[in-house]
Amino acid sequence: MLILLIDFNSVKLIIMSVKIAFFDAKPYDRDIFNEVNSDFGYDIKYFRFNLTADNAILSECADVVCVFVNDMISAEVIDKLHECKVKLIALRCSGYNNVDLKAAANKIQVARVPAYSPNAIAEHTVALMLSLNRKIHRAYWRTRDSNFSLGGLMGFDMYQKYAGVVGTGKIGKVLIKILSGFGMQVLAYDPYPDNEFAEETGCSYVGLDDLFQKSDIISLNCPLTKETEYMINIKTIEKMKDGVMIINTGRGKLIRTADLIGGLKSGKIGSAGLDVYEEEAEYFFEDLSNRVLTDDILARLLTFNNVIITSHQGFFTREALYNISKTTMNNIKNFLEGKGKKEYNEICYKCHQDAR
Repeated sequence: MLILLIDFNSVKLIIMSVKIAFFDAKPYDRDIFNEVNSDFGYDIKYFRFNLTADNAILSECADVVCVFVNDMISAEVIDKLHECKVKLIALRCSGYNNVDLKAAANKIQVARVPAYSPNAIAEHTVALMLSLNRKIHRAYWRTRDSNFSLGGLMGFDMYQKYAGVVGTGKIGKVLIKILSGFGMQVLAYDPYPDNEFAEETGCSYVGLDDLFQKSDIISLNCPLTKETEYMINIKTIEKMKDGVMIINTGRGKLIRTADLIGGLKSGKIGSAGLDVYEEEAEYFFEDLSNRVLTDDILARLLTFNNVIITSHQGFFTREALYNISKTTMNNIKNFLEGKGKKEYNEICYKCHQDAR
């Protein structure tokens, strides 16, 4: 997009390109965003590192900053962006817990991507379930060493087992449909139940305690809020079935990791699949294979053979990345054209309802 200004003193047409400071840029981000940007013509400056208070000055000439989940947009960062005259923070993700929205109010508008591919995350959730249940990860390494024994690889039929889905937004609903296809009995929890969907799919809305007590597999597909932070903790784990499987493709702080480890050690938790981690910002999306892992809790998790950790890759499909980039660019375009500017912060506050 180009902004056209007329200099009446010199009777000249001045063309100014919209500038975007793009932080935490990976090669795949550049490829997809450059492809989509061919329809918009923005001037994008890519930075490999995360946005912080120390480097916010790099956005001084930018109209927009584009950030991802591990960019911590604190009040200090917002103040510095405001000083740099940044007009919009464009989140290329659905979550917004990394942004101090109160600090942004009346200073900088905030836009997000409420939905990009619920199928991608729901399918990754099921992949974690199947891998843990049938010990695919262990069988893979065993057969590569010419070990074809079956000892320790026994799983269970998912048919007729109870699956508890916490959060029935777009992702949760796709997941429920998939699990119903396995013949599982799906229990759902959401503060905003969709009874028409429940009737259509055969799932049952229950209280959170009932879901914890009855489910063989529990999947967390809800946003991180004050109400959901550390919803999986020592007290809620005690309510669960022995040997329960816990899957988290939502946000890391939905689980108190130290309590999860305690449940794994005692055998109360039979297995865990984690695509997110509460202290992931320093580690996920980076190659740290040549360094010693200094996070003792993450290192401990990696020692369990009944735990699979993936590095926040649930969203990582070509379709999802394309949708993220297209929506992000359209958010910027709509903002610059004055469409819905006043509603952006309000939309972020109502994130859960609007993403449904």
